[in-house]
Amino acid sequence: MFASNTLTEHILRGATGIGALWGAVAIAASHPLSSLALGGLVLLAFRGCPICWTIGLFETAWQKLRRP
Repeated sequence: MFASNTLTEHILRGATGIGALWGAVAIAASHPLSSLALGGLVLLAFRGCPICWTIGLFETAWQKLRRP
């Protein structure tokens, strides 16, 4: 459910989510609406919360290890 097709894709989604989260927090005081938009990008990139992304990372790695 949370797994991606490749580990590279999953790591890139995580990097995008972390970058957007950092940006959202950095501009929250001066641009609150832009911060909310970045928050939406965070949720989209992580496919939920950061814990959901972490679960997906383990699921993706597990799928790659199980395949011959």
